[in-house]
Amino acid sequence: MKEQIDAALKVLREGGIIIYPTDTIWGIGCDATNADAVEKIYKIKRRSDSKSLIVLASNTDMINRYVHQIPEIAYQLIELNDKPMTIIYPGAAGLAENVIAEDGSVGIRIPLSDFCINLIKRFKKPIVSTSANISGTPAPQSYNEITREILDAADFAVSPECEGAATHKASQIIKIGLGGEIEIIRK
Repeated sequence: MKEQIDAALKVLREGGIIIYPTDTIWGIGCDATNADAVEKIYKIKRRSDSKSLIVLASNTDMINRYVHQIPEIAYQLIELNDKPMTIIYPGAAGLAENVIAEDGSVGIRIPLSDFCINLIKRFKKPIVSTSANISGTPAPQSYNEITREILDAADFAVSPECEGAATHKASQIIKIGLGGEIEIIRK
């Protein structure tokens, strides 16, 4: 796993694109603070940049660096959570503008994956996480379902041996307001 993380880190630091296993499905990722890298992902996926992207962070300390304020209820949800959960936080900061939604919010997940956590901790910044497919086509449940077009468009694809125990389905998404309001976007 260390060699795979080293190779992925080199690509991320150079503004490149990686294909990697998450705790949910296989994703396309890049440095979430690099607008040029994020733009490459939109082009690869043939996705409108009006749709924001989810990012992965290693822990709540990292989330604190990229949102103005974490609502208290978010800490409780993270602590009690036992399945992949993306929280949409108001007041994104320090991320590439094309990662942030029009209302200034950003979706962030702390992955339940050793590979992802180790990669993000070593990178020291959040990474984009969006399904490794062309928009509108089925998301790949395994490495073998990623199309050649997507694999060829990336600068590095992590070995399928690093997959771990993925759920093979998208995370739940919960939007939280500064006053603690909760809206379930996807179960």
